[in-house]
Amino acid sequence: MNREWISISDMMSGLMLIFLFIAISFMVKVESEKQAMKDVVLEYRDTKVNLNEALFSEFEDDLEEWHASITKENSIVFASPELLFDVSKSEIKDEFKAVLREFFPRYIKILTSQEYRDSIYELRVEGHTSDSWKGSESPKEIYLKNMQLSQERAYRVLSFCYSLEDTLSVKDRKWLEKYLRANGMAFSKMQTKERARRVEFVVQLKSEKSVYDVLGEAEATHPK
Repeated sequence: MNREWISISDMMSGLMLIFLFIAISFMVKVESEKQAMKDVVLEYRDTKVNLNEALFSEFEDDLEEWHASITKENSIVFASPELLFDVSKSEIKDEFKAVLREFFPRYIKILTSQEYRDSIYELRVEGHTSDSWKGSESPKEIYLKNMQLSQERAYRVLSFCYSLEDTLSVKDRKWLEKYLRANGMAFSKMQTKERARRVEFVVQLKSEKSVYDVLGEAEATHPK
């Protein structure tokens, strides 16, 4: 009887050790995940802030003349319809071509510098339109027309910038082919009527994508 009790006691002690080991392992894994998330978030924050300062330092004196702005998310926004395109057209106006010739090589020089070159996940040219279409009241037609127009405008701007023959743009074409994209947004990110028709240069950092990846993994592992 005593031997049987000792055997059961030993078995229970062994199980407790196993459960304790599992609990410790889980705690270590959770702490490791927290630290990894913290590191990713800090990297994203620091790179984002530093890039924002670099963009402002380079373009602050030009923004008013270009009718442009730089957001906290490091998007360069050109929001003057009179400068960009004619109504319902995708051909780039000569005034905007002149701005792009001045802007794009300097912009790419920053993004391809040693500090940021390996931090970029994607560079997008986004075309944005209003939520109306002259002569149409059909929601379906308005959406499809504006989607097509915004995509054509984004592509035209990408094509113009990619084809620039200045030294910097030519040197970095392989980099552009890897990261530069054109997206038509129609009115999916509608702001005000005055800022509906615009072109944005949007940078997504690798660390930003990593934040979303880590959050996605955490949500999958620990669903609410």
